[in-house]
Amino acid sequence: MIVNKISRVPVALTIAGSDSGGGAGIQADLRSFAFHCVHGTSAITCITAQNTLGVTRVDAMPPEAVVAQIQAVVEDIGVDAAKTGMLLNQAIIAAVAQKVGLLQAQNQFRNLVVDPVMVSRAGVQLIDGDAVKTLRDELIPKAVLVTPNRYEAQILTGLEINSLDAMKLAAERIYSDFGIAVLIKGGGMEGNLRGVDIWFDGEKLETLTTKPVDTKNTHGTGCTLSSAIAANLAQGENLFTSVQKAKNYVTIALTHALDIGGGQGPVGHFYPLL
Repeated sequence: MIVNKISRVPVALTIAGSDSGGGAGIQADLRSFAFHCVHGTSAITCITAQNTLGVTRVDAMPPEAVVAQIQAVVEDIGVDAAKTGMLLNQAIIAAVAQKVGLLQAQNQFRNLVVDPVMVSRAGVQLIDGDAVKTLRDELIPKAVLVTPNRYEAQILTGLEINSLDAMKLAAERIYSDFGIAVLIKGGGMEGNLRGVDIWFDGEKLETLTTKPVDTKNTHGTGCTLSSAIAANLAQGENLFTSVQKAKNYVTIALTHALDIGGGQGPVGHFYPLL
């Protein structure tokens, strides 16, 4: 008698906002998961009305609804890795942090990547001070990796970051403060530091460099990077390898960015099909 045994599909969860333009948020995350042959699940934190030109409206989900989505996924499907993106406000951040903590205590939640969406890479603050404090104190310590951009790293450390040495010092300080690995993204840096990222996990301090891609269509790069890291973790890769593979994926996707709409288009998540 032949028994067909089907291996369990790796599962990743995105806890983030919806982008109606399809360039960032859960839409970008789910495409990244699919590219990496990982089943994508989601907990939507907010709904935005946006396109390539910008955001015109944001509506928050009730915190209880966000938690219910996480619970529904975990109790039936399971989660091999997860990422957070735009959590929007203090109430949602606190609710997510509490739920994640409970699930981690029950060994039902692991490999959390926190993309601390606090400030855009242009330097515009996206959440208020209370939300930043809750993110810092309650959620980031529960992650295995945090992926701040230049400005978010400045908020987390109090340092002014305008050089490679400053990026390295900030990475070391974030690890010291939170006890988790950090990847400081250099997309918002200037000159030859643009696209240079700094990795630190308490032992290995690495400068990760890729060739800058000359395109205005970079919408969703941060979401795509963190979701690609989570996807690789769900596939069983170690943390540093997951970061390396995700960074390479984003770089190639940028070279196939989509020139759609009248503003900043998204990266080409499914570039082999273009």
